[in-house]
Amino acid sequence: MTLRLILTRHAKSSWDDPFAEDHARVLNARGRASATAIGKWLASNGYLPREVLCSDAARTAETWALIAAELPDPPGEEYFHRLYHAPATRMLATLAMAGADTVLMVGHNPGIGDFASGLPATPPAHPRFFDYPTAATAIFDFDADSWADVRPGTGQVVDFTTPRDLIG
Repeated sequence: MTLRLILTRHAKSSWDDPFAEDHARVLNARGRASATAIGKWLASNGYLPREVLCSDAARTAETWALIAAELPDPPGEEYFHRLYHAPATRMLATLAMAGADTVLMVGHNPGIGDFASGLPATPPAHPRFFDYPTAATAIFDFDADSWADVRPGTGQVVDFTTPRDLIG
């Protein structure tokens, strides 16, 4: 059985309010444009999630909402505080609970970048893969019967993009 993971870092957030709590920061204009571009890219390539696991931070929720607006039939989402600044090990443990065959996760660096870099047997040649910039999105396929069976180093990178690739 093939399982597909879509792994997206939140889009660029605003630092306009120096007193805003980190968890409450929202996207800036560039971030909103980037999240929309990622949603369009996912839809145009047929990378359609059936389940969404998202950090409960404002910027990850907003990223998902803008992506979802571009998808033909977006699934419902689950928000998890444990994904807020989660390390790769916690991201893998959260993914293990997923039930759909195509899951989108939205999270934060450095954890999401560490998670992404540890998943593939062979990383993509893209120069930004290992630093996983804002709104970077990777598509991984796994030959596994359930998400609980997925292990680091067993994924195949199907695709990877950044907003700069899509909109400059």
